[in-house]
Amino acid sequence: MRLAVTGTQGQVARALMEIGPELGLTILPLGRPDIDLTRPDGILPALRALAPDAVVSAAAFTEVDRAEDEPELAHAINAAGAGAVAEAAKALGVPVVHLSTDYVFAGDKMSPYIESDPTGPTGVYGESKLAGEALVRAANPNHVIARTAWVYSPFGKNFVKTMLRVAADRPVLRVVDDQRGNPTSAHDIARGLIDLAHLLRERPDDETLRGTVHLVARGEASWADFAEEIFRLSAELNGPHAQVERIPSTAYPTRALRPANSRLDTSRLETVHGIVLPEWRLSLEPVIRRILNETQG
Repeated sequence: MRLAVTGTQGQVARALMEIGPELGLTILPLGRPDIDLTRPDGILPALRALAPDAVVSAAAFTEVDRAEDEPELAHAINAAGAGAVAEAAKALGVPVVHLSTDYVFAGDKMSPYIESDPTGPTGVYGESKLAGEALVRAANPNHVIARTAWVYSPFGKNFVKTMLRVAADRPVLRVVDDQRGNPTSAHDIARGLIDLAHLLRERPDDETLRGTVHLVARGEASWADFAEEIFRLSAELNGPHAQVERIPSTAYPTRALRPANSRLDTSRLETVHGIVLPEWRLSLEPVIRRILNETQG
């Protein structure tokens, strides 16, 4: 399968580029300057030139706090740009798998969110991603919108890399303990996206496969729980580690409000699509090992 992937610098896009060939796919990364989501007119010609069998729409404006100050740019990329990618895939007669986020929810539900729960983003980033979901649905019926959360990897900026970097200089770190989610490896997300793309290709008339799914690892944690597991594993590998001081969100204010509950229910993904991501702790150790090797070696 020839799989076009929008965005080349994001964690999931880089994971797709890394594992796709191992799974027998031809990955066709599409990023700047060849594609610019703020200039939708160029998206269809760029995708047509690649002749993909399916498209993963992974490019996004992901700087949550910066989005509060640049709402027009966030909406141009996450909403209009995402819609244009889905529309281009429709014109080419291929499915699109669009990557979305837990930030479309308000975060005030007491249990994990299911796909049909009311949305209610509390900031510009979530608003722009929710608008993007609506445009994808309208542009291309042959779609899956895959919401994920708390992504980590050996690439770019993420919580795991930040904790390991800061722990090298501080014996105690203050970490928020009243926000909960599903820490999820970008490589596990990439495998799930590939499985979804295969299903859409292999079963073009199965409407049950289309729509929205939640694509996160099994198990949950607070940021403090996540940090403690990072440091436990890092210590076993002779890497940096620190003691965690658990704090409330009010002690660590941010420009944009973070959801207190980012937990996503994956029942639909598992029962309808037959896709089950590993428990989050199982995927964490190899990522930490790789980060340490690349940092120290």
